[in-house]
Amino acid sequence: MSRPPLPPFDLETATQKVRLAEDGWNGQDPSKVALAYTEDSRWRNRAEIFEGRENIVAFLTRKWEKEREYRLIKELWAFRENRIAVRFAYEYRDDSGNWFRAYGNENWEFDEHGLMRHRVASINDKPITEQERLFHWPLGRRPDDHPELSELGL
Repeated sequence: MSRPPLPPFDLETATQKVRLAEDGWNGQDPSKVALAYTEDSRWRNRAEIFEGRENIVAFLTRKWEKEREYRLIKELWAFRENRIAVRFAYEYRDDSGNWFRAYGNENWEFDEHGLMRHRVASINDKPITEQERLFHWPLGRRPDDHPELSELGL
């Protein structure tokens, strides 16, 4: 299975890879998102450490059950050969109606087929009011004309 663009990355292909990841996560389909990762992909997400697609699906299922009205923007930070670093922000509300903006960084390593084999994510949540929200597009893919993180001053 191949998941273009493939490493080694240049600015164009690294930017494409980041946007494809963002689009997948905004689609909130755990089984579909998991296909972008190797069968034995290793993850660290906040304090959770796990391995494998089955665990990725379970993690994402739990995540999107708790993080409602989830909207994410990822932005390329750096890249080299088969590695990409991104920064991101996403907004969501919990089941009590409280809004949050999560800020974070991810480090990604890909295999030769363009599948992510290692993901390390550091994330912090900030409570926000509904009036402070900046991500207002309909659920799903962020529109191409929506501002990036840098344009939003985040």
